[in-house]
Amino acid sequence: MSDTLEQALNWINDPLNWTNPNGVIDRLIEHLWLSALAVLLGCLIAWPLGVWMGHRGRGGGLTVMVSNVSRAIPTLALLSLLPLTALGFGAPSVVPALAVFAIPPLLATAYTGVRECDPAARDAARGMGLSGAQVLWRVELPLAVPQMAAGFRTASVQVVATATLAALVNGGGLGVIISQGFGLGMSVGGGQILAGGVLVAGLALLIEGLLAVLEKLLTPRALNNRA
Repeated sequence: MSDTLEQALNWINDPLNWTNPNGVIDRLIEHLWLSALAVLLGCLIAWPLGVWMGHRGRGGGLTVMVSNVSRAIPTLALLSLLPLTALGFGAPSVVPALAVFAIPPLLATAYTGVRECDPAARDAARGMGLSGAQVLWRVELPLAVPQMAAGFRTASVQVVATATLAALVNGGGLGVIISQGFGLGMSVGGGQILAGGVLVAGLALLIEGLLAVLEKLLTPRALNNRA
């Protein structure tokens, strides 16, 4: 184990592993790009649906069902099946598979955030003559921002961690470093495998920290003070 750890440290500290073509920097850019597209696609699907159902006060059961079904679908199975379709190998099949993984937290928090908006604030807005759409945009959505931001953070971290599997279907990303290490065998590539795992874990923790700060900044001051 100590030899593997030493190999991993040497691999990470080697500048050529970072700057060479298809090195860490290139793979990191691929990883972030795939993850960003997947989370964006998840947001485009989950947020409008969750906000609409939360505003209407209906669809709670549907939200739970969609979230549970999405969680039950193995990401590895999707990554294995989608490349066999017209999407082919690479990003076109990786992004939808990762987006499915991002939808549950995005959908659930959007629905809950809007649905659990303070009834007094909603009633006051209606009493002032605001239409349903105005109540949604001026009252419900601002109050739902903390929960939606939390869902976005959860989805982003999960996708960043899961995007490692994209290497299995020629999708690129940091997972390529790990798969190449396995190709060399544990005795030779064990350090590279460990280094790749450390890079993925470090990236996930970095994204978690940055989005936690962003979540706090996006939360209205009154809600922050209450918390």
